[in-house]
Amino acid sequence: MARGRLIAVEGIDGAGKSTQTTRLAEALRRAGLDVVITREPTGGPHGQEIRRRAAAGERLPADRELELFLRDRDEHIRGVIGPALAAGRTVVTDRYFLSTAAYQGARLGDPEALLRRCEARFPIPDLALVLVAPTEVGLRRVGLRGEAREAFEEEASLGDVARAFASLERPWIVRVDATGSPGEVHRRLVDAVAARLGLPVASVPGAGD
Repeated sequence: MARGRLIAVEGIDGAGKSTQTTRLAEALRRAGLDVVITREPTGGPHGQEIRRRAAAGERLPADRELELFLRDRDEHIRGVIGPALAAGRTVVTDRYFLSTAAYQGARLGDPEALLRRCEARFPIPDLALVLVAPTEVGLRRVGLRGEAREAFEEEASLGDVARAFASLERPWIVRVDATGSPGEVHRRLVDAVAARLGLPVASVPGAGD
C-alpha cells in the first residue's frame, strides 16, 4: 500500500489554523480521500501538560518546553500519524514540527537548527501550509474568543515567532495569505493543495464566506 500524505496547517496564534484545518479536511473527504484530522499539542500526557501550562500563562525553561513538545510528537507519530500514513490515509494536522521550529526556535535563538533537528527525527510533511497574518490581526482574533491569553499569545513573543516562520524555507512549505474571510482563506488553501499535491480537491461552503 502506498504511503499516505501528511499535510500540516501552521502559523501564529490567531491565524485561523483550527478553522482552516477542519474545512480543508472536509474538502479532502469530499474529494474521496480517507482523512485523519489531528492536532498538536495532542491530548496525551505531554500535550495536556503543555496546554495546561499555556492556559495558566506559565512558561517553562526553553529546553524543558522543547522536550515536552518533542515527546508529545513522538507519541503522536507512534499512535496516530505513523499508522495512518502506513495505511495510505491522508493526515491533516493543526500544527506540526514547523511550529516547534518557530515557537521554540525563537526562544532558543536558532529556528533553522531546530527545524533540521525535527526533520531528522520526524516524518517530513508532504505540504506545510503556513497561514500568514500580521500579529495584530492574530491577537485581535485571539481576543474575540473571549478567553484569557495563553502564554504563547503575547505581542512581543508572537512577533518573534512570526519572524521565525518567515525565515524558514523548504520546498514543502507554502505560505498562504490568512487575511480576509474564512471562506477566502479556505479557497486559497484548497488551491495550494490542488496545485502542489495534484489532488482533485475543491473548496466547500461554510459560515463566514
